[in-house]
Amino acid sequence: MRPRKIFVGLLVAGALASAAGTPHRPAPVTRPPEGGIGIRLLEAPVEARADARAWSYIVDHLAPGSVIHRRVEVFNTTRSPKHLSIYAAAAEIRDRRFQFGVDHTPNELSTWTTLDRHEVILAPRARSTVNATIAVPDDAAAGERYAVIWAEAAKAAPPGGGVAEINRVGIRIYLSVGRGNAPASAFTIDSLTAQRSPDGRQTVLARVHNTGGRALDLGGDLKLSDGPSRLNAGPFKIETGTTLAPGDFGSVAAVLDEQVPDGPWRARIRLESGLAKRTAEATIRFPAAGTARPVRAEMDTSYHPVAILALGAFLSAGVAVTLRLTRRRRRPRGEGSDV
Repeated sequence: MRPRKIFVGLLVAGALASAAGTPHRPAPVTRPPEGGIGIRLLEAPVEARADARAWSYIVDHLAPGSVIHRRVEVFNTTRSPKHLSIYAAAAEIRDRRFQFGVDHTPNELSTWTTLDRHEVILAPRARSTVNATIAVPDDAAAGERYAVIWAEAAKAAPPGGGVAEINRVGIRIYLSVGRGNAPASAFTIDSLTAQRSPDGRQTVLARVHNTGGRALDLGGDLKLSDGPSRLNAGPFKIETGTTLAPGDFGSVAAVLDEQVPDGPWRARIRLESGLAKRTAEATIRFPAAGTARPVRAEMDTSYHPVAILALGAFLSAGVAVTLRLTRRRRRPRGEGSDV
């Protein structure tokens, strides 16, 4: 059996699909490079517009017995027709990465996902819509599951032997199953560690603990301040690709794109996954070689978006009650009163 050459287009675009919300606003279009195929969700709930992660993946929480429907668009930016296979397949979080199953390997979530079209022939510069349905069985156990909706274009090996090519692009699915509200997303930043590679590159590692009930796709940046001669540096982007399952620990890295003095530095890291955002600080020094000792991070608790939203709602309700009571007290006698 001859080997196949596989090109995987990782997650062109998507949208969060809330079980309680009706999709309203078209999701932004992310086009593949000229001469490729693409996939995206056609809608996203208005209530999810502030969540950057919501525009990349299908993230949902459903009770057993629930059903959701999502419209997916596939498109062809090449100058030749493309025959696409559309299917759902397995995925998992392993080794702190979102890992795709081999070929059409199924899992529980992929078997719950059905598509109204399994093949699409796209003319050059054309696009088409596929309807996806996710139906959770009545007896489904609680927990989070993962899958991918793929659009795949295959090219057979040339006569006489050679390499077959498979190009595929997909949309991740993160589905939490359970009664009541969705589990919260939360994490802590436990430590920062400075490194220097053999070629001299400087890196800062952040040790993260997923303390919530949903998987995290971590991104963010690192800033250095109060360095030698009061220097500042950054921001430096966090390398993406780290996905932590609930309860898992892992490290994310910021590789510096410029040489800076060894330090000491006051390092401030900002990490986020969707609406879950955290910042932490520590004083670090880059070693001459190898890895320095981890330094315990000081978490910044002054900004917690979920808490702020909840406090805002509480304060709004309090203001409404105060105004109502004030109006009651000022009402002249004889106009009646509330019972």
